[in-house]
Amino acid sequence: MIAQTVRDFCEREIRPKIMEWDESQYFPKELFHKMGELGLMGVTIPEAYGGSGLGYHEYITVIEEVSKVCGSIGLSIAAHNSLCTNHIYEFGSEEQRKKYLPKLASGQWIGAWGLTEANTGSDAMRMKCTAVRDGEDWIINGTKNWITHGISGDAVVLLARTGDLLDSNGITAFVVERGTPGFTGGKKENKLGMRASETAELIFDNCRVSNDQVLGQVGDGFRQAMKILDGGRISIGALALGIAKGAMEAAVKYSKEREQFGQPISNFQAIAFKLADMATEIEAAELLLHKAAYMKNNKQKMTKESAIAKYYASEVSVRVATEAVQIFGGYGYTKDYPVEKFYRDSKLCTIGEGTSEIQKLVISREILK
Repeated sequence: MIAQTVRDFCEREIRPKIMEWDESQYFPKELFHKMGELGLMGVTIPEAYGGSGLGYHEYITVIEEVSKVCGSIGLSIAAHNSLCTNHIYEFGSEEQRKKYLPKLASGQWIGAWGLTEANTGSDAMRMKCTAVRDGEDWIINGTKNWITHGISGDAVVLLARTGDLLDSNGITAFVVERGTPGFTGGKKENKLGMRASETAELIFDNCRVSNDQVLGQVGDGFRQAMKILDGGRISIGALALGIAKGAMEAAVKYSKEREQFGQPISNFQAIAFKLADMATEIEAAELLLHKAAYMKNNKQKMTKESAIAKYYASEVSVRVATEAVQIFGGYGYTKDYPVEKFYRDSKLCTIGEGTSEIQKLVISREILK
């Protein structure tokens, strides 16, 4: 039922505008307000805070169905739900939850999450963005890069250094509202894919926030971020799964319609075997994701399982999208057909929220403990 509801919404509100948004790099903020009304902006947030109160199996379904149509919108829903909104739910005080979650879960506000900097991608412990105590306040200075909704986000969960460099107890999470003096959006990135999902800098110039804006304990930000990324990997895996399914569905349909040598190209083993490989890898990725979701729902440690799911699903997404373009041949290289966009969008899944190389690092560390 959830899948069909999201499918209908996407056909009505997203599919007609996909290429228009992609070409112009337009971030359709108004769309997210509509998705909030549908309950898609606070999928796993309890109803008491204005969310839908669903689990991670349903969450995967939502992200997947949106991403089958448009990866950009899938990415933005994922970042809003699993990073910003979930961080406040997991680590915020009751007062902070009541203040922010209803606005975020309803889609009235759009959330952002700020960890990455220009020189600290995977090496987050070397972040230069600092927050210095000043009485009952904190003064934040620095820049964050590659932030989804960096310009349009109404609230950002920011990770800033409050202690010594490389000290895992020296990073703290803050929630900062748009409009706070000293907090602005910066350069918007001109990207290969996911072009309708806004990616931009966050700039903090003597930005003053109160101690009430600290999420959890001072110095606990790095550990919080790592836990949030465990769940975030399920999000990006679901995004990758949706893109792969969308690309495969398009390839299957085209292979039945396109004729060469007097018959549909799906009759040729060269094409049929490509589709068989696609289907097999997609099925495996889906099962890995739902295993991680099951563990997340049951509050089990799933660092290894979410990394495996994210790593595998994202690499599958790239392979499937690549083969889909090949099946379309020359037409697959044009913007008249959907697979070139799936191809461009898929690559981000192997980079965002931990590259494939970082996932292998996480997996290997977990199995070698």
